[in-house]
Amino acid sequence: MRIVAYKNIVDAVKEMCIQAACELPGDILFSLKASLIKEKSFLGRSLLESCIENARIAQSGKIPLCQDTGFAVYFVEMGNMVHVDGGSVVDAINEGTAAGYTEGYLRASIVEDPLFKRENTRDNTPAVVHVSIVFGEDLKITLAPKGGGSENMGGIAMLKPADGVKGVVDFVVKTVVSAGGNPCPPVIVGVGIGGTMEMAALLAKKALLRNVGSFNPDPDYGNLESTILDSINASGVGPQGLGGSTTALAVHIEHFPCHIASLPVAVNLNCHAARHCTRML
Repeated sequence: MRIVAYKNIVDAVKEMCIQAACELPGDILFSLKASLIKEKSFLGRSLLESCIENARIAQSGKIPLCQDTGFAVYFVEMGNMVHVDGGSVVDAINEGTAAGYTEGYLRASIVEDPLFKRENTRDNTPAVVHVSIVFGEDLKITLAPKGGGSENMGGIAMLKPADGVKGVVDFVVKTVVSAGGNPCPPVIVGVGIGGTMEMAALLAKKALLRNVGSFNPDPDYGNLESTILDSINASGVGPQGLGGSTTALAVHIEHFPCHIASLPVAVNLNCHAARHCTRML
């Protein structure tokens, strides 16, 4: 049995909130620079240059990449031999989130009641925490802040199995293209296929955590990622929705077994500031 102190989780999460808000991951920055070389639209190139410069200023000045510092979404892999001393891992994550958003002067964007009162909780909690129990003595926490603009543009469809590959491609491409400039493209497109309605949505969000430039190890799904990406970038939506050939930096697909009568497909988008960071505790 391995003991992890509650306070260590709180401190790590606080640091993660500030880091994720201010530092664009290297794979995203590399992809933006690569897209700049290929982009033929003058306006598109100008906007990509602005995205890159924004990342440089944010990191050097320790200021948020975007004013929308997002809903704090965590994916936790907790070893079955790990015990948190002093409280629960979810409580520690929420306490760390509150500290990070408050001490880091990050915008608090969460309202307590979604429909009626809509009063701000003032510290960006509660966080969304997905916990998976895995074998071992490690505790891995990944934070993926999710802005409202990109989150609002996702979608889910309960397709018929007969819709097949074409149905999946058409739905994903239509969802991204219809979003236009709302999710601040170039976007990362997470696609979840299979499972149930809620599983497909979760898969789509988890797909956003993969490094840009990676492909699904299953060649069928890897080829499908390329097909969808090419179709999206041929749409002409372009950076910030103002035209060009760089609407998406990547399409990442995750899949899961499903019912014989179902073909669930979910799409979750990340803006060009695709923020995430991970800590091993």
